[in-house]
Amino acid sequence: MTQKKRSGLKWTASILAGLLAVLVLAGLFNYNKLQRLHTALSLFDAPIIAENFRNLGTLFESRAIHKGETVWQFKRSERPLPETYVYKGETRKISDFLARTETTGFIVVRDDTILYEKYSLGNTEESKATSWSVAKSFVSALFGIAIQEGHIKSIEESVTDYVPALAPSGYNGVRLKDVLQMSSGVRFNEDYSDLTSDINRLNYVFAFNTPLVDFVNTLKQERRPGTYHNYVSMDTQVLGMVITEATGRPLTEYLEEKLWKPMGMESDATWQIDSTGMEAAFMGLNVVLRDYARFGRLYLHRGNWNGTQLVPEQWVKASITPDAPHLMPGKRDTSKFTLGYGYQWWIPENADGDFMAIGVYGQSIYVSPRNRIVIARTSAYADYTENGGATGEEMEMEEIEVFKAIADSI
Repeated sequence: MTQKKRSGLKWTASILAGLLAVLVLAGLFNYNKLQRLHTALSLFDAPIIAENFRNLGTLFESRAIHKGETVWQFKRSERPLPETYVYKGETRKISDFLARTETTGFIVVRDDTILYEKYSLGNTEESKATSWSVAKSFVSALFGIAIQEGHIKSIEESVTDYVPALAPSGYNGVRLKDVLQMSSGVRFNEDYSDLTSDINRLNYVFAFNTPLVDFVNTLKQERRPGTYHNYVSMDTQVLGMVITEATGRPLTEYLEEKLWKPMGMESDATWQIDSTGMEAAFMGLNVVLRDYARFGRLYLHRGNWNGTQLVPEQWVKASITPDAPHLMPGKRDTSKFTLGYGYQWWIPENADGDFMAIGVYGQSIYVSPRNRIVIARTSAYADYTENGGATGEEMEMEEIEVFKAIADSI
């Protein structure tokens, strides 16, 4: 994190501390709210970040996703990981990468069989590791199911056809397809040093537990939709709102019925909610590692789970296939990213069909159909935001080479 950003965060904390002191003395801020704010402000502190990431479902208000009566079990044929990978022409050790980036859980699956599984930094097979943005790919699956079931007519319709409450926002009239592809054209400032930035205002939403819809309605349009790929987490939040309005059901309930129970997930999960009970669709899904791998296996088989098509095959194909110039892998003027993008899934350069879900601080699901491999990783990489986030972005590029090396040789 840059010195400017460190100073901005310290300034933010100092202002909040002073404000809280006044509010507490005035009797306007109770202990529970104070504790919640403290938790939010200390969430990424290095000494406790791993513990926080496996307890997010209890640290903040969350709703349960219940497993079914029958658990689908992986087979086992464990073996060591390959020792090395190559990144930027340099041969490096996979074990060093996993340790350096504070990996808390790592699993490699081929078809129905676990080849490798390891936990670190206090995590176990029972730990519900938080997803961060990996949750976005789960939302994409639910969106495809909602279309198949007729709740949503077409991705050519607009956001406000389903959520008229967002008419004051930059999402008014924006095509659902553009939102799915993170091309909504909505402005979103992620500068942590700017106290009025969108990312800091979003942090306050969770710190003070206010409605997400109110926050979304403050966002404005900055460019024509469908022309530029800009990673805006609120795009996924809007997709979650569309699903909820279209189905008349919370995301947790829909996920439980359509995927969790039919797939035989081995553990209950939780999803963080706001003060209205709306799920934080863009993050906050808390899942055990093997269930992340099960979700990857579902996509490995194009949405088919042991003979039952849970997610439409054509939806899965479209989700991992960029279909416009601004979404294609590689350096381009219409995105700051070199990864390609589909419907809430990332497509690496020279991927040979591989695709992945990515969450900040080192959360990933990597799917390699050509090798029949799924890799799931959870981490608590405290240095992710160093150098203005460049450290985290570099780590994500490096982990792709780690995943490729494993998928190609294990």
